[in-house]
Amino acid sequence: MRLNFLTTSTSLTVWFEKPEGADGETTYTISLNGTTTEVHRTHHTFVSLTPETEYTVEVLMGEQFLGSGTCSTRSISVRHNVREYGATGDGTTMDTEALQAALDACGKNEEVVLPPGIYCTGALRLHSDMSLYLEAGAVLKGTACPKDYLPRIPSRFEGIEGECYSSLLNLGTLDHNSGPTSGNVLIYGHGTIESGGQELALAVIEQERERLKTYLEEHQELVESCENDNTIPGRVRPRLINLSNTENVRISGLTLKNGACWNVHMIYSDSIVTDHCTFISEGVWNGDGWDPDSSENCAVFACRFETGDDAVAIKSGKNPEGNQINRPTRHIHVFDCVSTFGHGIAIGSEISGGVEDVKIYDCDFETSGFGVLIKGTPKRGGYVRDIEVSDCKLPRIIAHSVPYNDDGIPAPTAPIFERFRFERLTLSGIAHTIEGEVLEVPPIELEGFDIPGHALKDAVIRDCHITGSIKEPVLRNCENITIENLTTE
Repeated sequence: MRLNFLTTSTSLTVWFEKPEGADGETTYTISLNGTTTEVHRTHHTFVSLTPETEYTVEVLMGEQFLGSGTCSTRSISVRHNVREYGATGDGTTMDTEALQAALDACGKNEEVVLPPGIYCTGALRLHSDMSLYLEAGAVLKGTACPKDYLPRIPSRFEGIEGECYSSLLNLGTLDHNSGPTSGNVLIYGHGTIESGGQELALAVIEQERERLKTYLEEHQELVESCENDNTIPGRVRPRLINLSNTENVRISGLTLKNGACWNVHMIYSDSIVTDHCTFISEGVWNGDGWDPDSSENCAVFACRFETGDDAVAIKSGKNPEGNQINRPTRHIHVFDCVSTFGHGIAIGSEISGGVEDVKIYDCDFETSGFGVLIKGTPKRGGYVRDIEVSDCKLPRIIAHSVPYNDDGIPAPTAPIFERFRFERLTLSGIAHTIEGEVLEVPPIELEGFDIPGHALKDAVIRDCHITGSIKEPVLRNCENITIENLTTE
C-alpha cells in the first residue's frame, strides 16, 4: 500500500487509502522511527519534529503490514513577515500591495508569514515553490467590492469556461489542453482566509447583470431555462481559492470562509490535498466547500463543513463543452470529515468529462441535506462510475436525474451511472435542508435514466442500517442491484 506524506518544518502527516477488510472500528498502528501510536482513522499527524530530518513511517492493521516509507521534514526557510513589507493588519487599511509585495519577494522554498491581525485585501497571486503561513489570530480578509478582484481571469464555473473575477488567492493559469504548469505550494497555519461572501456575490451579480443587459433581454428563453435569473450573471463570481492547472498543493489547518461562491476550486489539477480545515459559508448561494473539477489524485480529510451548498462537489464539465474537453475527475478521496450544515457530498451535475474512482469513508454527514448525491441531467453525457461509500453516517444516498442546471446543447448520449458500492452506512432518512426544514426522506434512492442502455447498473448496498421511519429503498430504471443485510430499527 502506498503511504502519502505531507510535511512542514516541524510536522509530518501520513494518510493512506482504507484497506480492504477494514471498517469504522479498525485500529491502525503507526510508527515513527520505531515509536508507535494507535489510531482509528487512516491518517495521523506527528508534531514537534526536527526540521530537515528524515523520518521512517510504518503502518500496520492488526498484524497485517500495510506499508512503510521515508520522508524528510522541510527546512526552516527564509520567512517574509508581511509587516516588513508595510502590511498593517489593522482591519481597515487596504494591505493588498504590501501583501503582494511579500508574495512576489518569496523565493523558491521560502515562506510568507502573516502574524496576528486582520489584513484587508483584494485578489492576491501566488507562485510555484512557496509557502503561505497564517499564525493563530491572523485573518486574510477579502473585501466585498468587485473592483478589488480585477482583472478577470480565465476560469470555469458550473462546467463552462469563461472569464471570472480573480479569486482571493490565485495560482496557475487555466488551459484545458495542458497539464499542471505551476505548483508545490503550501497554504497552512492556524488563521482564517475569508472573502466577502454573499455581499460580494450580490455586488458582482448586479454589475454583471448590467453589463449583460442586452444579451439577457435577447436570450430570455435561455434565462428561463437556468436555475434562476442570477445564474448567468453569477457565473463570474470569484472563488476564495482558485487553483488552475496546478499540482502538489496542500491547504492545511485553516478556517476557509465566505467565498462569493465556491471556496476551494481546483481545475485541471493534480494532487491537491486539503486537511484539518474548517469551511464556513452558511448563507452564501452556491457556497460549496471543496470542488475538484476535471482534476485527479485529490484528497480532503479531517475537515469540518458548515456550507451554504455542497460540502464537496465533484465535477468534470458541462455539455457540450465538457464532452469536447473530455477531462475526467478521478482518484478522489474524502474521509474523516464532518458536516454540520449544508447539502453534503455531491457528484455532478456537471459530469460531461466523466467522474470515476471516488472513495468516501469514515465521514459524519448525518445533519446534511443529502448525505451523498450523484446527479446528472439526461442531456449531460459523460459518466459516473466506481464510487465507493463506506462507514459513514448519512441522511440518505441518492443517484438520480435532475431537471435543473440543464441549459446548453445536449450531448450525443445520456450519462452512464455504474459500479457503485455502499457498505456499512447508517442512514437516518432525515434530511436537514439549508432552509431549516427537517424532512423524512427515503434513505436509499437509486434511479437511472429512462433511456435504453442508460439504466443505473451494477450497484451493491451491503451491511447498511436504517434508523428512520421510511425503510424501503426506491429503485427506478436500475439493473443488477444487490442488497445484502439491510437492517432497520
